[in-house]
Amino acid sequence: MEYMPVTESMFLIAETREQPMHVGGLQLFVPREGQTGTELAEEMIDRFTRCTEIDTLFCKRPASPASMLGVFAWSHDDEIDVDYHVRHAVLPRPGRIRELFRYVSLHHSALLDRNRPMWELHIIEGLDDGRVALYSKLHHSLIDGVSALRLLQRTLNADPDDRSGTAPWDPALTRHRRRRDPAHAPSPSSPISGILGFAGTAVGIGTQLVGIGPAAARIAWTAMTNSDFAAPFRPAPRTILDVPIGSARRFAAQQWSTERVRAVASAMGITINDVIVAMCSSALRSYLIDRDALPAAPLLAAVPVSMHDEGDSDGNAITAILTNLATDQPDPERRLHTLVNSMRESKRVIRNLSPLQALAYGAATIVSLALAPVPGFVRYTPPQFNLMISNVPGPSEHMYWNGARLDGVYPVSVVMEGMALNITVTTTAEHVNFGLIGARKELPSLQRLLTHLDTALDELEKVADLPG
Repeated sequence: MEYMPVTESMFLIAETREQPMHVGGLQLFVPREGQTGTELAEEMIDRFTRCTEIDTLFCKRPASPASMLGVFAWSHDDEIDVDYHVRHAVLPRPGRIRELFRYVSLHHSALLDRNRPMWELHIIEGLDDGRVALYSKLHHSLIDGVSALRLLQRTLNADPDDRSGTAPWDPALTRHRRRRDPAHAPSPSSPISGILGFAGTAVGIGTQLVGIGPAAARIAWTAMTNSDFAAPFRPAPRTILDVPIGSARRFAAQQWSTERVRAVASAMGITINDVIVAMCSSALRSYLIDRDALPAAPLLAAVPVSMHDEGDSDGNAITAILTNLATDQPDPERRLHTLVNSMRESKRVIRNLSPLQALAYGAATIVSLALAPVPGFVRYTPPQFNLMISNVPGPSEHMYWNGARLDGVYPVSVVMEGMALNITVTTTAEHVNFGLIGARKELPSLQRLLTHLDTALDELEKVADLPG
């Protein structure tokens, strides 16, 4: 058996029937010229099921018995039942995107079997436009969302004539990735992992924590003197997002042109991520007004932020900040101004911190997620923030699997007790892809957020004085 570090076991400990702790993704592929959707699906099934050599990541499962040893150690299965893990589905007619989202919603609500390696891959055909979908589902104890996206990218190729497409678990693909064992090094790519990673790391580095006290004092002073800075531990308003949740999920997704988003950012002198957060702010305001549930105080969002300097791309350095979404302001220009200032002030604060201090700051920012499973915590404790908004960079060029073009990459993330909505965005060569996952009962008509996101981008283009 292999020891399971706390950065992985906590995702298993926190998991309940109402709070599945797996991450996923939905990818859409356009068949190559002369190929039908059914033929592409059959080709994927054939390639995947014939790939019987399995990377160790896909062989790991909680040790037996899973109910006792399964949060302390990993076991590795010598044989994998690929026919169990690889699912083939045909959507019911008329094969609209609505039917695809319904399928993903249903399967993302179900727990993974702890007596097997905790992953599934669904090959879905039957879309009326001929595209084929891949829905992947992996437990967060195995991998975080960023790593899962990179796993997908390793199976793709920028050459449309390449026919070497294989399965994500093919060990040959590991030769092309940086050698790093996720079982022994927490990935800072996930802000949720950051909470647990800091707790585990701090044990052996007491002498390095001396600087956190003065840094905390500086942050407290900034919080008192700068109204634009959204500091940790200030309560967010209570909303319909900050409630205990059931197990059923609803998934919705849509993409917008990267050029449209980039044009707004360029005209306003802000970042693409600022535009994405502003779209979410406007959409949430409209959605909550529809539900007669908009609070008087502005919503707060937790936003993962890279700590790299411009031009520095070595490794991963991610923390989390709080951002004032300015949902109390009806004017879109004032709302944008407020949230951009809030983002900038929070980034300025963390860039004056050491890497360890920044990690501690990110942990403090979202520590309420770690406490959410405690009975009564969500119901009786004011929320630290209302939702998480993440932007994960995807491939910057057109990618193909055996000549089939990748046409959409939509994250399917995690919602938790006290955080009934998660918005994760993946940017690719041509599109900004929004993936929304919400608690089904607590957030009815989640798909309306997509309409509001579209309206929000139109509003921002008007604010930027861009042609419609």
